[in-house]
Order: sequence, then structure tokens, then C-alpha cells
Amino acid sequence: MTFDVLVVGGGAAGLTAAAYAARAGRTVALFERQARLGGLVQSVERDGFVFDMGLRAVENAGIVLPMLEELGLRLDFVRSPVSIGIGNDLIRVDSEASLADYRDLLVRTYPDSAADVDRIMALITRIMRDMDVLYGIDNPLFKDLMADRRYLFGTLLPWMFRFVVTIGRINRMSGPVEALLDELTDDDGLKSIIGQHFFKGTPAFFAMSYFSVYLDYLYPRGGTAALMGLLEGYVRERGVDVRTELPIVGVDPEARTVSDRDGGVHGYRRLIWCADLKTLYRAIDAAAIADPRLAGAVAARRAELEVSSGSDSVLSLFLSVDEAPETFAAISEGHLFYSPDARGLGDLHTRGLEELLARHADEPLPEEPAKAYLDAYFARTTYEVSIPVLKDPALAPPGKTGLVVSTLFDYRLTRRIQEAGWYDAFREHAADAMTAVLDARLYPGLGAKVLSRFTTTPVTLEAYTGNADGAIVGWAFDGARMPAVHQMQRVARSVLTPMPDVLQAGQWAYSPGGVPMAFLTGKLAAERAGKGRR
Repeated sequence: MTFDVLVVGGGAAGLTAAAYAARAGRTVALFERQARLGGLVQSVERDGFVFDMGLRAVENAGIVLPMLEELGLRLDFVRSPVSIGIGNDLIRVDSEASLADYRDLLVRTYPDSAADVDRIMALITRIMRDMDVLYGIDNPLFKDLMADRRYLFGTLLPWMFRFVVTIGRINRMSGPVEALLDELTDDDGLKSIIGQHFFKGTPAFFAMSYFSVYLDYLYPRGGTAALMGLLEGYVRERGVDVRTELPIVGVDPEARTVSDRDGGVHGYRRLIWCADLKTLYRAIDAAAIADPRLAGAVAARRAELEVSSGSDSVLSLFLSVDEAPETFAAISEGHLFYSPDARGLGDLHTRGLEELLARHADEPLPEEPAKAYLDAYFARTTYEVSIPVLKDPALAPPGKTGLVVSTLFDYRLTRRIQEAGWYDAFREHAADAMTAVLDARLYPGLGAKVLSRFTTTPVTLEAYTGNADGAIVGWAFDGARMPAVHQMQRVARSVLTPMPDVLQAGQWAYSPGGVPMAFLTGKLAAERAGKGRR
């Protein structure tokens, strides 16, 4: 069968693309390699505890709520306020006024660098104003401008003048956040404690907008996967042919067909690829393409992607704890960014990691030196702690609490450990080390109250999603060249590929690609697919 629109990848971008294509009256098929739709946005239930496996909260960014409204979908959200902690000192972030509390936290921690802290706070304040412009209105792509003249003339047109000025400032802050922090302070601890919140090489504006992002967090009742479940219900009701557990392994852009793992061949008029882009270009036999210009363009794009790396990945520990939620609520909000050591990581996760891997480049990575590195890393990294039951009381058994504890983690190190044959021991060691840090610094007695636990690592994410390097927001920022659109004013071009009837969407098409950008690019791709041949 030939479909008007064939979507590959059932995550946030794929579900959105399928939803809008079906809404436009197209015949649509959606193929997903896993048994469940949702991609990185999953929630699982174990013994009455609900854990969010990927996304911990939803950033609206002027996109998520308008998109749901446009599709006529309703979901119950609650605010998801954040706490920030260093050592034994924690603050709660619930409004812009909390920026003063954050400033005081940093000054208490780094008293000799108070002037540097004030310079950083001034920059964050300015960026917050720019974020108010960037995401301060409902995104016009989700509005019927001709029907809503009040929005068009009263909101959009005045905003556009401010946006043009703001986007210039944003583009001037596209360098890595590490370089910016070097300009702002010589205090290595202060630089580390801020910088290790972000992926290596994160553009400075995107990184330093983190305080605004914390204030924009929402949480869907029932867990973050409820958002994906809502979209899945929509596409099924609209007649989308959903095929799960069926990876696409071949693409013929001239015949306009795809081949699945079981040997099935499916035709399309437009293909929207919402999965790993390396997988797409590996699935195309460029040598078999008759058109030399198309063959050359496909081969060149594949070569560009093959030398590119995915972004940093994440290691997560999931704990079922025999302790009442009130105990944790007295310490922090249900979403916490916590650094146990004021020194931060320093260069442990950069030069230290590279030295470890290089020292054992020609042999299986041995346990003892690697575990010594891991112990230092877990003692000094920053953790994102999510406590779902503090946002929705139904997400844990009465009197008990589930914790999701995550930290940025290097895919290469995890892969080297797996190849050396002690991957299971590594997972246990990581769980022990992370629990011990939280027990000693944040939650006294935690270790004795753990009922059960499990971990996910960068290779877990790679195996589940197919994402190169277990990446969670797309391409690495510290590569020689970003192989995707990463400027807001060019986002409409992010969905284009060298192939006339093939479009792309999601975290690989636009980086950094969180859920709002996945939704946005999914809609852009669906609308482009509904137009004439490009």
C-alpha cells in the first residue's frame, strides 16, 4: 500500500507529524521500532511506583499548550517547581524572585567570588528577559492568524519587532558555555557547579537560560508519558496505521518505498523521518540511486553524519523507598538539581575521562582504575532528582516514595565497560555509589530504606531508542560542526533533506531538540508534506 505520509519514529516528533498529517486528511502510517510509542518519554509502573524513564517534566516554551489546544486535546498539568542544592544548602525556585535566593546560595558557597556571582546573576537576569520574548507568547505556528485577528495585531506583530532584536543577541551568544564562564570568573568551583548542569559545549545562551526553564516546568498528572498517550490516542482515532515493533531497515528515495525488518515494502508520497538520522542514511543504498546529483547529495550527507556524535547521555537510578513523601517534601520540591560537592567536577569529566580512556586504549578497560574514576565522578557530579509522588500522589503506594536520580554520563565510557565484560558490575557499582552519596549528604538513612532499584545507562537508551551514542537532545555541541539547524529563525528549514519527498523532524533535525522542538518540527514537517513536491 502507498500512504500519503509515512512516518518513521513514534516519539514526540513522530506522533506530532502523524497527528497533523491525519488531521489534514492524509492517509498516514507510523512505524516504531519498540513495542510502545513515546520514544524517550516513557513512564513505567513497578509494584505501585510510577517512574518517568526519560522526561522528568514538560517545558511549555509557548509550544506544548498551544499545540494541545489546536488539536482539541486536554491534559491535566500541575506546576513542577524546582529546588537547587549544593552540599547541605538548598533553596526552592518558584518565581523570578527566587533568583535572589540562588545568588545568595552561590555567595554562601563561594564567598570569595561574590562579585563574580553578581556578574553571572546580571547575565541570567538579562537572558530571562530575552526568554520572555522568545517564549513569551503562544507560538504563532499553532494559531489561525486569519481567524484570530486580535492575536495577530495585538500580540504577534508587536512581538515580532522585539523578537528581531532579541534573536540577534541570542545568536551572539552561540559560543560554548564553558568559554563564557571562563570570562565571568576564575573560581573553578563556581564555574564547575554551573557548567556541569549542561551538555559539554552547550551554546551559552541556551545554557544560561536554565533559570527561566525551571520556572516553565509543568508535570502531567499520571506521569510524563500521559502526554504521549494523549497524542497516541489522537492518531489512532484519526485512522493512522500504527505499526510497532517493526523497524524500517531500507529506504529507496527514487521508488519512494521503505522496507521493514520482516521484508515488507511500503510506498509513500512523503516520508517523514523522526528517528536517528544515521540510521536513515545507512538504510539508503546511494550507489543504487540513478540520479547522480541525488546520489552524491545522499552520500555527502551520510559522510557528514557518520563523523558526528550524539550529545551527552544520562545514567539514571530508580529507587522504590519505604519512606513517606512528606519526608522528602520537607527537604525539596519534587524536582531537584543537587550537587553534593562545592568543588564540582572540575576537569574530571573532560581531561580526566580522556586520560583514563587513552591510558587503556589498547586493552579492555580494567575495573579498578575505572571504578576509582566512577567513585570520584559520582561524588562530585550534579544530580537531577525527580520525585513523581510529590507532583501526583497517585504515583506511589501510600506512605512510600519513588525517586528518579539521574546524572549526565559519557556513552563511550559505558560502551568500553560493556566491551570489557563487567557492565552488570558497573551498574551495581553506580547504584551503590549514587545511593551512598545521597544517603550521606541529602537523605540520611536512604540506603536502609530502599525496597528495590534498577538503572538505565547510555547503552540502555541507545538500545531502546536507536539514538546514536544514547543521545537525549540530538547532536553533540562540541563537535567540529553541528550537522543540524540550531538557530531559531531557521527552524523551518530544519525539516528539509537532500531528498525531494523525504522530510525530517525531532531532536536530530533541530538541536537541541527537547519535546517542544520535537512538537514544532513534527508539525512543520507534516505541513510541508501536505504541500506540492519540493
